Amino acid sequence: MAFEKAQKSCTCIQIAHRLSTIRNVDKIFVVVDGAIAEEGTHEQLLNKHGVYYDMTLSS
Repeated sequence: MAFEKAQKSCTCIQIAHRLSTIRNVDKIFVVVDGAIAEEGTHEQLLNKHGVYYDMTLSS
């Protein structure tokens, strides 16, 4: 995919509603009510058992 190629050579910001779209990015920011609630990699956020973890359970 074109977006995946661009990610290798520069910083890209991707906004997604499907968690599968962002699973392999370097850093995930979870935004709730306009504020950053959590940040980290997919694995880090799963281990926190917070908002992102809850989102993965409901998807």
